[in-house]
Amino acid sequence: MRDFTQTKALFQMPADMIYLDGNSLGPLPRAAAARIHDCVTREWGEMVITGWNRAGWMAQPTTYADRIGRLIGAEPGHTVLGDTLSVKVYQALAAALDLVPDRRVILTDSGNFPSDIYMAEGLIKSLDRGYDLRVVAPEDVADHIDSDLAVLMLTQVDYRTGRMHDMAALTQKAHDAGAITIWDLAHSAGALPVDVAGCGADFAVGCTYKYLNGGPGAPAFIYVAPRHIDRCEPALSGWLGHAAPFAFEAGYRPGTGIERMRVGTPPVLQLAALDASLDIWDQIDLHDIRAASIALTDQFIAGIEAACPMLTLASPRDPAQRGSQVSFRFTDGYAAMQACIAQGVVGDFRAPDIMRFGFTPLFIDQGDVARAVAIIAKVMTDKLWDAPAFRQKAAVT
Repeated sequence: MRDFTQTKALFQMPADMIYLDGNSLGPLPRAAAARIHDCVTREWGEMVITGWNRAGWMAQPTTYADRIGRLIGAEPGHTVLGDTLSVKVYQALAAALDLVPDRRVILTDSGNFPSDIYMAEGLIKSLDRGYDLRVVAPEDVADHIDSDLAVLMLTQVDYRTGRMHDMAALTQKAHDAGAITIWDLAHSAGALPVDVAGCGADFAVGCTYKYLNGGPGAPAFIYVAPRHIDRCEPALSGWLGHAAPFAFEAGYRPGTGIERMRVGTPPVLQLAALDASLDIWDQIDLHDIRAASIALTDQFIAGIEAACPMLTLASPRDPAQRGSQVSFRFTDGYAAMQACIAQGVVGDFRAPDIMRFGFTPLFIDQGDVARAVAIIAKVMTDKLWDAPAFRQKAAVT
C-alpha cells in the first residue's frame, strides 16, 4: 500500500486537529495561497484584462477539467468546469430529457442529495410537459428501471451513509431499457476510482471543493459522453457556451463539443486554488487512494464499535459497498459531533441523527484514526456532549 506521508505535508492543517471532514470541504493545499497570490498580483494586477489571453484564463475551464477527467475515467475533451453543482445537474437533466423526447419518467432515490431533487422539481415545473419524478428507496432502484424510464439520475455515493451504487450495473440496466443516465460524483471524485467512459455513463456532474480540495465555492464540473455532446441542446444558453462568444451575435448558436456546456465567466481566482490542488492529484493513482481508504475506514469502524456501543453503524459494513466515509447514528448526534469538534476531531452532522466522518488518505493516516477513536470514545463514554452549548445548532451543521 502506498505511503501518503509526503502528500500529508502538502496540506495546511491545525496541529491539534484531526480533520475527518474532507468529504464536505477539503483542506487548504499549502501551494494554493502562493498560486492565488500570483493570480491576484501578477496576472490580475499586472495584466488586468489581457489576462484572459496572456494568462490563459479563458481556457482553464476545459484544460483543468481534463485533469479532473482523468480522475473520473472521462475521455479527454469531454469535461468542463464552471458554475455550481446544482447548475450542472440542471444542465445535465435538461439535455438528457431532450435525448428521449417521448418518455416522461425521471427516476432517482431517497439517498440522492436534496439539491439534485430540487433542481429536477424546478425543471419539471418550468417545462410543464407532464414529467413524473419518481423517488424510490436506494435498494429498489433497479426494480423501477423499465421501458417508461427517460432518465436515471443518481448520486453514486450517498452523502449521508456512504452507501455506493453499482454504476456499471445500473447504467447497463438503464441503457437496456432505452434510458439515459446522470451520475452525481460529488462524493466519488477523488475518493475512489470512477470510470464514466468504461461504464458507459451518459452524463456525470460533480464538485471540486470536497475530496478535490478546490476550496469553498470551487466550481463544479460536467461530463458528457462523446456520443451525445454534439446533439445536446444547452438549456442554459450562456454566452460562453456560444459558438462565437465575442462575435456578440443576437441569437444563440451552441459551441462545439463540451464548450457548449459552459455558461458564465470562469471563476479565475477559484480556479487558481483548484490548480494548486490538481498539481497534487496529477501525481495520484485512485487505486492507491481506494486501498488506503478502505484500510482507514475499516480501522475506524472496528475501533468505534469496540469503544462506543451507543453508536450504531449507518454505513455499509462491506467496504465494496461504501465510499470513503463512515457514518454512525446517535439520537443526540448533533451535540455529540459538536463535542468531538471541541476535542479536536472534526466531522459533521446530517439530519436526523447521522454523525459523518470522511477519510482522505492524502492527509489522514492510521495514527490519526487511532487518536480520533480514542477522543470520540471519551466524548461518548463521559457524555461530554451533554451540555447546552453543544445543542445550539449553527447555520451550517
